[in-house]
Amino acid sequence: MSEQYVIAIDQGTTSSRAIIFNHEGAIVSTGQKEHEQIFPKAGWVEHNPKEIWDNVREVIGQALSKANLTRHDIVSIGITNQRETAVVWDKNTGEPVYNAIVWQDTRTQSIVDRLAGDEGVEKYKDIVGLPLSTYFAGTKIVWILENVDGARERAEAGDLIFGTTDTWVLWNLTGGVDGGIHVTDVTNASRTMFLDLKTLEWRDDILADFGVPKSMLPTVKSSSEVYGVASDNSLLREVPIAGILGDQQAATFGQAAYGKGEAKNTYGTGNFIIFNTDTEIVKSENGLLTTIGYKLGDGETHYALEGSIAVTGSLVQWLRDNLGIINSAPEVETLAKTVEDNGGAYFVPAFSGLFAPHWRSDARGALVGLTRYVNKGHIARAALEAIAFQTKEVIDAVNADSGVPLTELKVDGGATSNDTLLQFQADILGVPVVRPVVAETTALGAAYAAGLATGFWSSLDDLRANWLEDKRWEPNMDEDERARLYRNWKKAVTKTLDWVDEDVKE
Repeated sequence: MSEQYVIAIDQGTTSSRAIIFNHEGAIVSTGQKEHEQIFPKAGWVEHNPKEIWDNVREVIGQALSKANLTRHDIVSIGITNQRETAVVWDKNTGEPVYNAIVWQDTRTQSIVDRLAGDEGVEKYKDIVGLPLSTYFAGTKIVWILENVDGARERAEAGDLIFGTTDTWVLWNLTGGVDGGIHVTDVTNASRTMFLDLKTLEWRDDILADFGVPKSMLPTVKSSSEVYGVASDNSLLREVPIAGILGDQQAATFGQAAYGKGEAKNTYGTGNFIIFNTDTEIVKSENGLLTTIGYKLGDGETHYALEGSIAVTGSLVQWLRDNLGIINSAPEVETLAKTVEDNGGAYFVPAFSGLFAPHWRSDARGALVGLTRYVNKGHIARAALEAIAFQTKEVIDAVNADSGVPLTELKVDGGATSNDTLLQFQADILGVPVVRPVVAETTALGAAYAAGLATGFWSSLDDLRANWLEDKRWEPNMDEDERARLYRNWKKAVTKTLDWVDEDVKE
C-alpha cells in the first residue's frame, strides 16, 4: 500500500491554507491564498465568506497538485479556523446574509453594554468562561439580526443558520445546500458566549437574553470524530472530515501540550497563550479566559486558561500597509536591527481595545515616549517589543492563576521566524523560549485530531514522539533592565485607556 497522508484546512484571519502531513507530522506540501480584509468603518473588520470558501477549494487543489497526490492518498481531513468570526447564511440558498464579522471587530460594544446592564460584563462568566465582549461570536450574530433587513424574520422562520468559519467550511465541503452538515466542535462552540462549559450544551436562557434563535446554531461535537465526508463535487470527495479545533486549541494540540500545566504561545495576527488545566475548569482571577482545550471522541473534556492578545502580527501588517515603512513583514526585523534599542519609544497597539489581561474596550493605540531622536528603526523595534511585552502581561496572569510559574515557553506561528523578537521575548520573560521543528502547529493540530479519529495515529504518545525542538532562546538581560523596560511599558499602557467615550465616535 502506498504512503497515506492527512490534510488540514487552516482557515485563518488573513489567509486560507491546506497543508498535507505525513505520519511523522512533517509537511509534505502547502497551498495558501490570502483573502481581502474589509474595513467599512473605524473598528469594523469583515471578510467575504464566499471568497473564503473559493480560496479553500483552491488551496486544496494547490496542496494536492504540489505533492502529486489525489484523494485516494488522503485518509482524513482536519479543519482549524479563526474562532470567533461569525457567518450567518441562508441554508436554502447557501448565500451569506452579510459579510463575516471578524473577531477583531468592535462594532458591537453597544450590544455588550446593553446585555451587561447592571450586572456587568462578567454576567455569564461562571457558565461560559468568558466576559461579555465584542470579541466573541454571540454579539456579532445579534448585530446581524438587528441590522440586516429581514434577517430576524428569516432566522425565526428557521431559514438562517450561523457558524464560525469551521462550520462554514464544513457545511460547504459536505455539500452545502445539498446535504451540508451543520456542525461545530466544542472548542469553537466555547467562543460564542452560548455554551455551558460543564454540560457542553447551548444555554437556552443566554440565547433568550441575546435574542438568538437556537435553530441557527450548529450541533456541537467533539474535536476528533468523523462528522461526514467531502461531497462528490470536491477534489477530496468521500474523504472523511474527522477533526475540528479552533486555531489556538489546534496549535496547542500540535505542540503536544496535552498535560496539565503545559502551555504554548502562538504568534499570529494576534497572540494567544493557552495553558492546559486538564479536566478541571479553572476560573481566572487575573483577566484570562476559561475555555475548552480539546475533547477526543467520547473522552473527557480538557479545559484551558487562555490569554488573548488582539494585535501582534497585524501590527507588523499595519506598519507595512498603512505606514509603508516596510515592504514585507520580514523586513521589520531588518529595520529593527538598525538600532540598539527602542530609543525610549513604546508602541501599545490597542487598535481593537485591549484584550487579556485588561479587557478595556475603551482603549486605542498609542505610540509614546517620542523624541526627535526616534526614527523608523526605533518604531519597528517598539512594534516587535510590544508583542513581547503583551505576552509577558499574559504570562504573569497565567502564573498568578495557576500558582505554578512557567519554566519555558513553547512558541509557534509566523512571527517565530523572527530571532530578534524571540530573543527579546526570552529576555523580558526571564525564561527560555522554545520553537519546534514544525512551526505550523495550528494546521498540524487539526491534522492530528483528524488522524486520531481515523486510526492514522493511535494515541497521544504517537503525537508526542513527533515533537522535535528546533531552536531555543535563553534570556540574557540584566534583571534591573528587564524591570525598567517593563515598568515603562505598563506606564505606556495607561496612556491608551479611557480614549473612547461619548466625545469619540467610532
